[in-house]
Amino acid sequence: PVVLFLAHVMEEEVKQLSQSQFGPPGDVVKLEKVKISRQLQEKEVYLKILASPVNPADLITITGNYAIKPLLPSVPGNECVARVEGVGSAVKNVKPGDLVVPFRSGLGTWRSVGVFAAADWFPVPADLGTVEAATLTVNPTTAYRMLKDFVHLKPGDTVLQNAANSAVGQLVSQMCRKFDVNCVGVVRSRPDIDVLKASLKHQGAKEIFTEEEFAVTDIFKDALPAPKLVLNCVGGESAENLLNHVTHGGTFVTYGCISKKPTAIPASVFIYRDIKCCGFWRT
Repeated sequence: PVVLFLAHVMEEEVKQLSQSQFGPPGDVVKLEKVKISRQLQEKEVYLKILASPVNPADLITITGNYAIKPLLPSVPGNECVARVEGVGSAVKNVKPGDLVVPFRSGLGTWRSVGVFAAADWFPVPADLGTVEAATLTVNPTTAYRMLKDFVHLKPGDTVLQNAANSAVGQLVSQMCRKFDVNCVGVVRSRPDIDVLKASLKHQGAKEIFTEEEFAVTDIFKDALPAPKLVLNCVGGESAENLLNHVTHGGTFVTYGCISKKPTAIPASVFIYRDIKCCGFWRT
């Protein structure tokens, strides 16, 4: 009887989102209650998930169309901030009470509580906001690495991007301001476009155009140097319009395709303009 009682108190019923098949997220993701053990292995941690965002990659993964497919059934979610509630006897990198974020993707963060390998988590400052901590590992690192890994940007250089109002786009603008680099952004037209433009410029964008305005702009003839680095996450006509403005020998980076349309790149881009076209995938 004593053993049964101890086994019972070492278990906790928790909530999680789970999928057992690929498909539209609204159809295949289900809320369920499961029991997990609080009895940890020596290198495990017991975490309470405080917040976990929904990123486009999460939704694509659920449909089965992402480059990496999880084994089913699985718990979706790649990002979060969690509080350490318990640690195994050999855990040294975190302690109870710490706020932590994941080192890697695919841990299944859409749950209330979980047991994980301690090595997959690292602590963040306690005064970091919940939203900021929960969204720390995907979009900020994507923006930073794209600005640092492809081109050596100097003060006064220009970066051009579409989807400038996306999470990554806003972070790119903020980082460009910090690096003293001109950032020109393109967004879709909308009723409150003036409000959006003002907000993005306040964050650090040098200029913001709608897709229609950008198609006829001459800003790179007079006001700013042609962009050495272009960041594309839309594809299709939007991406092709960006490509027209890359400076000779510049770099065109694609990190998404939210329009789901292919980007046509003529041979002259490679032969006569010596433009490097490559992709970025934060894994």
